Amino acid sequence: MIKDLNYLSLIVLHIVIGILIFYLPIIRQPFYLAVIVYFVAQIIIAKKSKKTLTVLFACSYIVAGESLFRMTGGGLFYEISKYLIILFSILGMFYSGISNRSYPYFFYLIALLPAVVLASINLGYDLIFRSSVAFVLSGPVALGISSLYCYNKRITKSELLDIIKYLSLPVISMTTYLFLYSPSIKETLAGTGSNFGASGGFGPNQVSTILGLGIFALTVRFFLKSPNLLLKIFNGSLIIAITFRALVTFSRGGVFTAILMIGAFLLLLFSNSSFNQKRRIIFAFILFCLFGLVTWVVSKDQTNGLIENRYANQDAVGRNKDDITTGRTDLFLGELEGFINHPYLGVGASGMKQVRLEKEGQIIASHNEISRLLSEHGILGIFIICILLLKPLSIREKSKNNLFFYAFLVFWFATINHSAMRLAAPGFIYALALLNVTNEKKRPIHRKRIIQ
Repeated sequence: MIKDLNYLSLIVLHIVIGILIFYLPIIRQPFYLAVIVYFVAQIIIAKKSKKTLTVLFACSYIVAGESLFRMTGGGLFYEISKYLIILFSILGMFYSGISNRSYPYFFYLIALLPAVVLASINLGYDLIFRSSVAFVLSGPVALGISSLYCYNKRITKSELLDIIKYLSLPVISMTTYLFLYSPSIKETLAGTGSNFGASGGFGPNQVSTILGLGIFALTVRFFLKSPNLLLKIFNGSLIIAITFRALVTFSRGGVFTAILMIGAFLLLLFSNSSFNQKRRIIFAFILFCLFGLVTWVVSKDQTNGLIENRYANQDAVGRNKDDITTGRTDLFLGELEGFINHPYLGVGASGMKQVRLEKEGQIIASHNEISRLLSEHGILGIFIICILLLKPLSIREKSKNNLFFYAFLVFWFATINHSAMRLAAPGFIYALALLNVTNEKKRPIHRKRIIQ
């Protein structure tokens, strides 16, 4: 009961934070700075047994709040979230070290370096070397550092649920901000393209991605931490609000990713449950689907039916669009061509931007991390992809207690295929799949000795 009250108070607090950020722009940067100072202090003063958990709480909160602080200008600079993940992970390494079996991620980080050397040679004057390289490599480096830290770190199932709770809190603040920023969705409509007006004036793709992560986090809460109908309705209402805001961004990537994550989580949950638990899951799932139906009906009404056209890949008048990927396929094929032309070391970090600038006269960033790794790193890109795909599977063979293992990998893989690594989230969520999740320690039962 006390835990439920603490959870409810955190939800209310983050709704208030969203309101304050909207109405008092002056507090945005000081608040973000206070969040950083708070988590650094918590990591330093935490007991040794709680260091790992505190680091993971800090990283979870930062990645979930990235889009909010980017859209409001609260972040101290654009890529700060990725650097904070690196900082918190290094602090964690200082206190608790790393596993000696995490060495493939050292090789992964080393394999990124040749692309930096090539970039220093190849990038033209129109692309600033430092910012261009930092933009494409800060995400992969954050993934590597956080993976080094997380690999085989022991946490309990309940601690993992707390980490997921931290992923939901800033999303609630962002959802509150979005409702205040554009309370009337109909006024923001301009066809079936991505809706900046409904995304806080920021990139719909990034906003949708983080909202999708929040949908997943609260769905986990709905199924595993809502023991009564009242809490299920409360968490379901939060899911409806966040899903609605994700849908009306008209950016499908985050929504589809959330659906895939939830599917992966529920399949593992159902297969590992007893008969009675399965009955409860089925009941919760029916209620969950009803919430989804309500959300879709409301979204369809508020967008004058355009949301249905968007997900059917049609324009505003119902004509089918030729390219469901909105140009991403051409970028993908162009980067594969870059790999074919430069198979050994690739074109260097941000090299494909340079190629597109010379060919098309404009700088276009990649939307697909897999093709970017191949084009910019060459054969080393294949080596990097093999590490990223195979290493998590090896740890899964030894420890099958991470109920969210496949959901985490789905988020990483789906996100890097529609949004590359613009956000810190895919790198850190990938690292969570490397945790060694253990069963709760049972308290010993003390029996009184009978004196005869």
